[in-house]
This record gives sequence, structure tokens and C-alpha cells, in this order.
Amino acid sequence: MTDTTIGDHSPAAPSASKFYFIAWRWHFYAGLYVIPFLCMLALTGLTMLWISWGAGLGAERMAVTPAGAPVPLTQLQAAAEAAVPGSRAVQYVAPLAENRVAAFAVEAGGTRTGVALDPYTGEALHTFPWRAGWYDFANDIHGSLLLGSFGDAMIEIAASLAIVLIASGLYLHWPRNGTSWRTTLIPQIRARGRGFWKSLHGVAGFWISLLLLVFLVSGLSWSGVWGTKMMQAWNTFPAEKWGVPTSDATHAAMNHGASDEVPWGLEQTPMPVSGSLTGTSAIQGDVTIDKIAAFATTLGFDGRFQINLPADETGVWTVSHDSMSNDGPDPTADRTVHIDRYTGNVLADVRFADYSPYAKAMAVGIAFHEGDLGIWNLALNTLFCLLVVLVSVSGVVMWQKRRPASASRLAAPPRPTGLPFWKGAAALVLVLGALFPMAGAAILVILLIDATVLRVLPSAKRALS
Repeated sequence: MTDTTIGDHSPAAPSASKFYFIAWRWHFYAGLYVIPFLCMLALTGLTMLWISWGAGLGAERMAVTPAGAPVPLTQLQAAAEAAVPGSRAVQYVAPLAENRVAAFAVEAGGTRTGVALDPYTGEALHTFPWRAGWYDFANDIHGSLLLGSFGDAMIEIAASLAIVLIASGLYLHWPRNGTSWRTTLIPQIRARGRGFWKSLHGVAGFWISLLLLVFLVSGLSWSGVWGTKMMQAWNTFPAEKWGVPTSDATHAAMNHGASDEVPWGLEQTPMPVSGSLTGTSAIQGDVTIDKIAAFATTLGFDGRFQINLPADETGVWTVSHDSMSNDGPDPTADRTVHIDRYTGNVLADVRFADYSPYAKAMAVGIAFHEGDLGIWNLALNTLFCLLVVLVSVSGVVMWQKRRPASASRLAAPPRPTGLPFWKGAAALVLVLGALFPMAGAAILVILLIDATVLRVLPSAKRALS
């Protein structure tokens, strides 16, 4: 991509050395685009992690004093609707523990408000914007940079190219030419200057590489192209298994704003509809929120779970407990039950065991990604996010120390000449391009620019060299 080359007379002439410089160049150019995104993802991820553990997503960590039996949910619902005049309840969230508040989401004029209530007295304690707090603001940046589908595409490209960054980084840092595994795994604290930063960058990057790949793949599974159009479409639970009438609306309709609140493997699955005689008999007589909650208890729903109220005349009651909603530390306990609003029949019952293998991996991966598996998960994810920032910053420092102060160029790694065809790298590029279309498109654009624009515009070649 530049006119800085290593000729055959250079000490770097052997193919292995030339391959090293090619890997370095790809690592360098991928890093120019990826590093800002990695820092953004790490910092917003760290913000969400600690908000979730500290304050919670809404007001669910507000404490109350247990005092006898909880009041009926119909009473809590009435209190929540009274707290926001003219509203109607759309969602109930059971308390995290016996000494925590219950919450309702109520809607008025297209705006949702959360209401935290004392489950023992029915008193409305606090109102707040529903899924519109600091956690959700950070989540929106994390997923789209506040730029919608365009921002999502930019992040998908960065996450896809980060896999190139991992592969090339491992190749560069792998012990060779007499270096030991000790220097690969332990930073050289006594080194000075660029050598210290190179050791720190390589060792930290080596240690986080596998975990970073896990985070990238689980994050990419939400992206617009690889996630939504490929992986999610291929792994969506088939509603045909239920044998009940379904709606044009999918489970994603239960999400609010940019927040994903339903299991990944169900988002594209059509919702069942109320109004038929299908399903399995469950609730007799009038179908109320109290009966729905009591029935959920008989099914094993315990602790925190959600009840989504019917949205319209054909809507259903939905009871759920899942890792996507941060309901508990066990992602294998995921369960979503739909109940006909008229007959009280169970129309659908989807458990973790019903997910596809990849959807199961996503349920576990999301819980891990969000730090829901326990204090060890919180500590590990915190350390990981900090190391991602360290690796990114150390890479920039290395570049600045190598780049001449007076240079107006990027000071990219030199390009070797007379290089034999590198079959392994070519195969990796083809595989990545096939698996991750946005990475393939980005690599193709880079190769086209290298083969055309940079060969006819000397000023561009000098600037990028």
C-alpha cells in the first residue's frame, strides 16, 4: 500500500521475514480503523457493566422492608397507572429479591415511564424514563454510535476487522528466531522506550486474544448484516412448531428503543395471537395479571421475571425469564411462555433446550458478555475492558515512537518486494471474507485502493507510507 519496500538485498529478504512485514502492515492498517472503536466498545461496555451491578438498569435495586405478603399485582398495576395519569401498564418486572421493589412500565402518549413500587404496600416510590437512563445511553453508543444503521455498519466493519487484528497480532507475537515463551507471556518491564511498549502491547494482546474473539463474535451476532441477516436468521426458533396462529409482528416488538429485551434466538420469531381455541388449557375464567403470575409460579418462575401485557386485541400475555433481560445468573434457565388473553391457554412455551446450538451459545455468551454470571464475571470483564484500552493505547504509543517527529507520513511498516504467494494468509482472508461479509468488503476495498489509486497518485502513496 506504500512505496516503502524491502528489496531482495535486505536482511529481511527470506520469505518468513517478508511474511512478518506483510502481517505487520495488515495489523497496522487494520488498527488505524479498529482502535478507536475498540476503545469505545471497551469504555461503554465498562460503563454498562458497573451501572448494571451498581444502580441497575432502572430502579430495580431500590430497597424496601419486607412486611408480610405482597399485595396483588392488580393493585400494583393500578398504583403504577395512577402515578402517571392517563397511562396504561405494558410490562411488569418482578423484584430481584424479597427486599427490592417491583416495577411496572406504563405508557402514555407514546412515552414509557417506569414506576418502582413497594410490593408490600402498593406505594409508588419512584418514576423514571423506561430504558432511557445512562445504561441505555451507553448501550446505544455501544451498538450504533447514536447513528442508527450507519453507525451499526461502521461498528460491524470494525469488529470484523478486529478479527484480522487478532490473527495478525498472534502471528507477530508468536515466539520465533530464538525468542522464548517467557517473553511472549510476560512483559519485559525492564525494557526501555519502544521496546517496553512493544512487549506490553504484545503480551497483553496475546492474553486477551481468545476472550476478545468471544466478545467480538457475540457482539457481531447483533450486527445488521452478519448478525441479523445471517446468524440470527439461520438460528431463529421456528414458530411453526407451536401449531397456533401467528402475527406479522415478531418478538422484537417487545424491545423498547435500542434496548434488546427478548432472547436473541426469538427476536425474529413471529408472535402467536390471541383469539383462537388452540393451545393447552392453563388458566380458567377471567385472565388477569394475578392469575398469570400465579400460573408462572407453578411453572417454576421464581425471583425476577417479566410479564408483558397484551398490546392489542390479538396480543398475548408473555411471561419470561432470560439472560437478555438480566433476570438471573443462569442463562440455561431461559424460558418464554405466551398465553391467550381470552382463553388462558398456553400458546407457546420456549425453553433454553429448544434453542438451536448457536442460540444456546448466544444465551450463555450474552450473560457472560454482560457480566451476569457472578462476581468473578464482573472482575474478569472489568480487567478485560481495561486491557483492551491498554492494548489500543500502547499500539498508538508504539506508532508515535517509531514515526519520525518531522514526518508528514503515516510511517507504515515497510512493504517487502519479491514476496512469494502466501497461501495461509490468502486462505485466512478468503475464510474471513466469506464468514464476515463486512470484513470481506473492507479488505476488498483496501486491495482495490492499493492496486489502483495508490499506484497512480504519488502524493497519496507518500502520505500513507
